[in-house]
Amino acid sequence: MNKVQDDAGDKNTAGDKISKAREEAVQLVYKVTEQGAYANLALMKTLRHSKLNVADRSLLTNLVNGTIRMLKHLDWVLNVFLKQDINKQNPWLRSILRVSAYQIMFMDRIPHFACVNDAVEMSRKQCDTNLAKVTNGVLRNLIRHKDDIKYPTPGSPEYLAVYYSHPRELVDTLLNVYGAEQCENILAYNNQPARIDFRVNTLKTSRDQLIQELHQDGVKCYPSPVLPCSIRIGAMEGSLDDLPAYKEGQFYVQNEAAMLAAIILDPLPGEKVLDLCCGVGGKTTHMAEKMKNQGYIKAYDSYTQKIDILKANCTRLGIRIVDVRPEDIMLVEEKQPTGRVMLDVPCSGSGVLNRRSDARWNKDIIAIKQLTRLQLQFLQKAGSLLKDGGYLLYSTCSILPEENEYVVQDFIADNPFDLVGFDQKLSFFPLDAGDKENARQGMLTLLPGKYDTDGMFFALMQKRVRRKG
Repeated sequence: MNKVQDDAGDKNTAGDKISKAREEAVQLVYKVTEQGAYANLALMKTLRHSKLNVADRSLLTNLVNGTIRMLKHLDWVLNVFLKQDINKQNPWLRSILRVSAYQIMFMDRIPHFACVNDAVEMSRKQCDTNLAKVTNGVLRNLIRHKDDIKYPTPGSPEYLAVYYSHPRELVDTLLNVYGAEQCENILAYNNQPARIDFRVNTLKTSRDQLIQELHQDGVKCYPSPVLPCSIRIGAMEGSLDDLPAYKEGQFYVQNEAAMLAAIILDPLPGEKVLDLCCGVGGKTTHMAEKMKNQGYIKAYDSYTQKIDILKANCTRLGIRIVDVRPEDIMLVEEKQPTGRVMLDVPCSGSGVLNRRSDARWNKDIIAIKQLTRLQLQFLQKAGSLLKDGGYLLYSTCSILPEENEYVVQDFIADNPFDLVGFDQKLSFFPLDAGDKENARQGMLTLLPGKYDTDGMFFALMQKRVRRKG
């Protein structure tokens, strides 16, 4: 497995105080694994109030996300050297050992002695002297024997689950749906740091102009090879919120797979569009840009916090045609049916597990029966708001057929809708022959990493025109 390219952060040596970045990493991993905190929110809160320098903030982020992402792998390794299972250990010792093992196994530039010294001191501080000795012995044994660790039989489901650190149930599902090679590719991609993509706001600038400005501001970036409206970010220091181009609304941060939604639905200037699960507005604002700020988009979401973020995004991007409504989709009523509906439903998130380090450990990844019922209800509601001949795009960030093809097929079986091909709308995108045919048939699953994007599903449908009389 590839090592993480990291910044070693603070260079404490034996006798120095405990590295603040490592100590905060252990505290955050403890909050996530023992207290049920969300990794991204807990990390964001810590960084917001942290006095760490840029290198140590990067180290902290890598340690927290990496440790949580690789929990299953780390626990397997640690159990080789522990007399008692990791799950029976002192909770603080668990977190200290996991963060330390992650550094030893997956980070090249951190000296092992610094990692061990900090772990021993933290164990003494959070636990006791006896457990500090356990920490010292386990980690030194790991350093000596890490290349000799025996994993489950290579290629077996248990090996894939342990080595790539995913729930066994999810691995079994992916093997059943996609086969061994695709499954392993997906698992490996999920462990890669998520790339940042900027969607160019064509209302304000062009891709070439934005790239030039970003280069001037020290951002390493390059044009996307698969999407004409996207810029891929290589490296940048500091917060993107501080970039002049961000403040001026010249771009929106969005993964390239998600950018395809507005392109597939293809709303035209002057049209009326409904966005029924708008969230913070990635797809909403993209549609407004495609419509050249002409027409009308009514966007609904039941979470007022997301609605507030969408309003702020519209203001920053210079978008004037979005009417935002905080309302449950099932309660939405429209006086007149509309010609296009965007429906990006809540889902398991199985296509974007690289985005949130703790998402793979969420039971909803597999237990999706309740989700699929909700998705079908949302789809039926969306269909009722569409006029005859209108277009409905159903999308998820899942790669599980139960949330995608099966939901769409159930909907079409009981409603006057037909799938509509959209392969021509994606003529610029390098779909292989199989995916191109799927798009021509009206449904497309993008697997994580296959085109160097996140996983997404799209189904484009048209409501049949009812005969009069």
